[in-house]
Amino acid sequence: MADLKVRGGNKLSGRLTPAGNKNSALPALCATLLTDEDVILRNFPDLTDVNKLVEMLSSMGSKIEWDKEKKVLKINNSSVDKNFGKENFPLGMRGAILLLGPLLARAGHIEVTQEIGGCSLGIRELDPHLEVLKNLGAEITNNGTLKIDAHKGLKGGFLWQDYMSVTTTENFVMAAVYAEGESTMVNAASEPHVQDLCNLLVDMGAEIEGIGTSKVTVKGGKKLHGADFTISSDHHEITTLLALGAMTGGKIKIENSEPEHFPLIQKAFKKFNVDIEYEGDTAFVRENQKLKILQPYTKNLLQKLEAAPWPYFPADLLPLMIALSVKSEGSIMFWNKLYEGGFFWIPELIKFGAHIVMCDPHRIIVYGNKPLKETTVDAPNIIRATVALLMVALTIEGETIIRNADSIKRAHPNFIENLNTLGADLEWVE
Repeated sequence: MADLKVRGGNKLSGRLTPAGNKNSALPALCATLLTDEDVILRNFPDLTDVNKLVEMLSSMGSKIEWDKEKKVLKINNSSVDKNFGKENFPLGMRGAILLLGPLLARAGHIEVTQEIGGCSLGIRELDPHLEVLKNLGAEITNNGTLKIDAHKGLKGGFLWQDYMSVTTTENFVMAAVYAEGESTMVNAASEPHVQDLCNLLVDMGAEIEGIGTSKVTVKGGKKLHGADFTISSDHHEITTLLALGAMTGGKIKIENSEPEHFPLIQKAFKKFNVDIEYEGDTAFVRENQKLKILQPYTKNLLQKLEAAPWPYFPADLLPLMIALSVKSEGSIMFWNKLYEGGFFWIPELIKFGAHIVMCDPHRIIVYGNKPLKETTVDAPNIIRATVALLMVALTIEGETIIRNADSIKRAHPNFIENLNTLGADLEWVE
């Protein structure tokens, strides 16, 4: 585990191109198992989680050529062992759950001998994924070892999810394109990375209706072919960089900034008196904007920012806005409707001197623009929360140590190096 040394107080300014979305790269890589032809994935990010999945697919027989400098990955799965999964399914690896749908479609049988895990945000449920596969005709038994069988073939089905789950929706789509007949999911997730996966599958020959909505219909049974697909920019990284410009008083421009996904995120920035502007698909924040939490017209209510599944404000972006609020004049309530452990890292933020009241596991109130000091904090096992600690540390003159900050490497390639080109002073300490 590595610590991150932050020498704060510098204004960050400049122009960057964000990385490809990790949450798009993982399911896209899994989806390539649905064809034996070449698939080319462009803007492919070099990240810890992605590298683990690449290594695992290579061990299964996938032929992978990855030009990390050009961010282009080419994969051919024609030699993949179709018996994979009879001995053990690697649920202990992050992102492996996304292999359930495509591997079952390919191999017809999977055995799971490891328990599904999670991270500090909360346990990731396996049950919704099994419900998807069962609704598409899979037979599921559990006598100590979970067995999922589809040797009779997958059939079109209907599912109304209890809640919008990204990975469950992705497994549904990947299995449904292989199933005979029409399949529909109601209450489907619609995040940008879910849209990326659906658009990749369409490029591979799938027929999918309702992409970007809460009702997705797949007309399956078609043989998929190869494709050449570009992964979208990471909206998490774009939001982080724009917020850092506002927090440090600098002007930052972000190319390939996916403006079609940002209207609600722009509204969230406006609650802190921050204007996000565009020149084509380049987003930018002007320097020296006054950070002030705008109060609602209903004066007896606090300003608030609520997070829930897309197209709501994304829960993964909430820590970044909390960091912004710490530097803003006024008070605001944050409400995380998704994760039961989404605010358990807040005591580390308080070590800087931030004034924050934890109302319950889902809601906090931040009283911003209080004096802050350099300190030593412990990074949680939450990517965006660790980034939020870094963001606040960058605004404080003096030296801060963020212990065990490796989780940043799971989502943002060359993130520290990129921030240093903008004027930050950051150093990894092993």
